[in-house]
Formats: sequence, structure tokens, C-alpha cells
Amino acid sequence: MLKQVTPILLIAAVTACSTPTDRRAANGNDDFVNAKETPLLTIPEGLKEPTYSREYDIPKLTEDTNKDLVGKRLDIRPPLLVLPMSEGTRVEEGSDNIKIIVESIPSTTDLKQEVFDNLKGFLAKYDVPVQKEDYEEGIIETGWIENRDVIESSWFGSDKVYVLRQRYRYDVDISAHGRSGSMSIDLVEHEESYDGEEQEVFLSGEDQRRYTIDMLNNTIAYMSVTRDKQIKADRIEQSLGIDVDLVAETENAGAYWIAEADFTKTWDRLRIVMPELGFDIVDMNTAEGLYYVVLEESGGFWSSLWGEDKIPLERGNYRVELEAAEDKQQTKIFIKDAVGDPLDNEVITELYRVLSDAMKENRKVR
Repeated sequence: MLKQVTPILLIAAVTACSTPTDRRAANGNDDFVNAKETPLLTIPEGLKEPTYSREYDIPKLTEDTNKDLVGKRLDIRPPLLVLPMSEGTRVEEGSDNIKIIVESIPSTTDLKQEVFDNLKGFLAKYDVPVQKEDYEEGIIETGWIENRDVIESSWFGSDKVYVLRQRYRYDVDISAHGRSGSMSIDLVEHEESYDGEEQEVFLSGEDQRRYTIDMLNNTIAYMSVTRDKQIKADRIEQSLGIDVDLVAETENAGAYWIAEADFTKTWDRLRIVMPELGFDIVDMNTAEGLYYVVLEESGGFWSSLWGEDKIPLERGNYRVELEAAEDKQQTKIFIKDAVGDPLDNEVITELYRVLSDAMKENRKVR
């Protein structure tokens, strides 16, 4: 059947291009593999041997050298590098396979789930089928990924197409503490064909490494975009103010404040607000929700905030304690003296006015 082609494509349509197999090998023939070593000059007795340049000496083969990689089997393409471009990722040096270390970002609640979601999102974006998925074992195995390259196009009949088909396996391993882990990739199956005929390709370790690095870099690039979006959303969320209410004294407890935000957001906001109110943070314990603070000034600074009112808070050491409420989107805030005894309810009530204004103020997104 006659194909319709535009005049601009006429020359290109009848010109044969090189196949992927041709591109990985040196041009010309491989007669050099049969080259014989030329012996050094024979120097007659009594004459001085000349100095030979070592610039073009061929290094000796080691035990690890693959002696099959000669002639057309030798890949001349430059090596690829792993690009850990995503936030919280880096390459693990010295690993046997291609491995990326992944660390959690502030908004990550389940690192393993986040990595799995990114892998599945990447594969879905490019219509890559998933042949096997085992969340507990940390395994995702793809179906066949097919790349078609038109090598020769003819006006009549069908094009000659070079087809590359591959399957990959991802392994995700998250540490016990859940804040970091690793993601590795291996080439499981590889097939190449040209014009319907299977090509006999010798796939060396470097070939496999090239393919896996390319696939891994594309995966990390996708993860980078999703993480950047999440980080930006987190900054916007953190910039929004937090409403704080005063809870009056009850039979079981004295007065305290309750923030309309989860523990992490409340903790982060207090870390910004307290120095602005004159409290120096000297130590903290996130696990116990505890800030150790010092109030250095009880005069001029506080007087400017409170006007002519007498300040019911003296200079000294204090503890600010956070406790998650029954509603996880609320956090209780207690302020106590240096030994952990609650302050008077009147002091808690007076401090509430300044604290609530500072906590609910929207901040600029950095």
C-alpha cells in the first residue's frame, strides 16, 4: 500500500538510520581484535636503549575483567550517573546495585507508603503495567515496557522498527525507625528485535547498569516533582495561623490553652512564637512535648506588650508542655514553673491574650 508522505520527509523516508545495536559499537570493522602485539626494538649490544612513551600502553587485564567485551560487544557509550535530584534522596556509595537512600520529609507520616505511592504513580503516568506488587516484602515488578524506534521508513509497505522490551524490579527497604530507607532497581528481562527478528545482544553488566540508571533517574525525577509540591503545600499550611482558646480551671486541672491544630503544627508554631514573646528556648524534648524556656526580660519588653498593666510573670525559667487532645487536630498547651508546677490561673489567663494573637497570625511563605 502506498503511504502518503510530505515532500519535506521524502529524503528522510528513504534513508536508513543506525539501529540501537549499531550506536553502542564503534564505527567500521573490528579487525583490531586480531591485531598482534609488536615486539620492542632489538638493541644491539653496546647501544643505549631509547626511552619509550607509556602514554598509549594498554593496561593489563585483571581477574574481574570481562574478556568477552571485545570488538562489537564493547559498548563505547559514556556511562550514566545516578541523579538523586529529589528532596531527601542521595546515592549510597559502594553498593553492588543501583541504590538510592530516601529520607522522610516533614510531612511524611509513612515513608514506605510514600515511596510505593510515588513508584506506582510514576508507572501509571507512563502506562507501565505492574506485574507483581508485594507491599510487605517491598517489591514492585513491572510488566513489559516497550520502546519502538523506526529505523527505516519506506514509501511502500511497513516501516522497519527496532523494538526494545524490558521488565524491571524495584525493591524498597525502610529502616525500623521509619525515617529513612532505600530504593533499588534491577533489570529482570531484556529483549531486542529488528523488523520482527530477535536480535542476539550480549548484555554486559555495564549495559544493565546503564538501563537501570536511566529508569531510576526517571523515577526519581517523578518523585522530585511530587515531593516539591508537597513541601510547598506544607509551607503554605504552616504559614496559616492557629486559633488558640483558653480553657478555664476544672476540678482535675488548672487553666490551660488548647490549639486548633495537631501536635506537630502546634510544636513548630510555638518554636517560632515563643522567642518573639521574649522566651529564649534553651532545650527541648519533642518526644515528651516539652520546651525549656527562660524569660530574660519582665519589664520593658512586656510593658510594651501589656501597656500599663502590671506583668504577672517574673524573670526566670519555665516549662511549656504540649499534650495531644482526644481530637488529634487539637493540642493542649501548659505553661509551668521550673520544677513543673502549674502557674496561677490568673497568669495563664493574662498570658493568653498575647499568645493567642501571635499564634493566629498568618506568616509569609518562604
